[in-house]
Amino acid sequence: MVGNNVLAHVPGLNDFVEGVRILLGSDGTATFEFPHLLRLIGQTEFDTIYHEHYSYFSLLAVQRVFAAHALDVVDVEELRSHGGSLRLYVRHSGVEEAGPRVAELLERERAAGLHRLDTYMAFEQQVRATKRDLLEFLIGMRRNGSQVVAYGAPAKGNTLLNYCGVRADLLDYAVDLSPHKQGLYLPGTRLPIYSPERIAETKPDYILILPWNLRDEIVTQMAHVRDWGGRFVTPIPTTRVLE
Repeated sequence: MVGNNVLAHVPGLNDFVEGVRILLGSDGTATFEFPHLLRLIGQTEFDTIYHEHYSYFSLLAVQRVFAAHALDVVDVEELRSHGGSLRLYVRHSGVEEAGPRVAELLERERAAGLHRLDTYMAFEQQVRATKRDLLEFLIGMRRNGSQVVAYGAPAKGNTLLNYCGVRADLLDYAVDLSPHKQGLYLPGTRLPIYSPERIAETKPDYILILPWNLRDEIVTQMAHVRDWGGRFVTPIPTTRVLE
């Protein structure tokens, strides 16, 4: 059984997991992928929090959910997708011993404080610091006459810009490869969306990469920006001008 990016979308979590237990063959394996809470908190990835996600899981938490339904997490992989995800391998209790990667990750999560309430309370301050960092950069660039534009029109970018209160007084426009987004506006911020060719026409000083998880791909695709001295910026976990 395979459930990639499904578990976080389930409102009735216990009913869903019980259904997995019923459907899973006695010698079968179920795999699940979902964003990893350890990465979300550690890298201040608050812009990946979406209304359609009912849960954000640590291995500590999800292991308890499965255990309540006589299911064991026997192995785990850490993936780069969505800013950092987990892939779990789940079997009926007693069929297979958990591998070493499970114990190692559980230990790292405890070391990061994911079993303590104060860790989650402190996350708010991390998010506020990220907001201040981005605003200080954008305001500073505006004051010295530099032009900053945004690359990408992803959901995470809208969350970031609207939370930070960024509007057209700080960013001139956004570009996106998708023709379905070009000619429209970013929700809330009302920034116009153009094709990436717009950047070569206006030659901005900085390009703020909103889909920061695709940073390397975008920097390679837009390498010509460096021809006029343009530079790339990522906003998460803190605002950083890329070398």
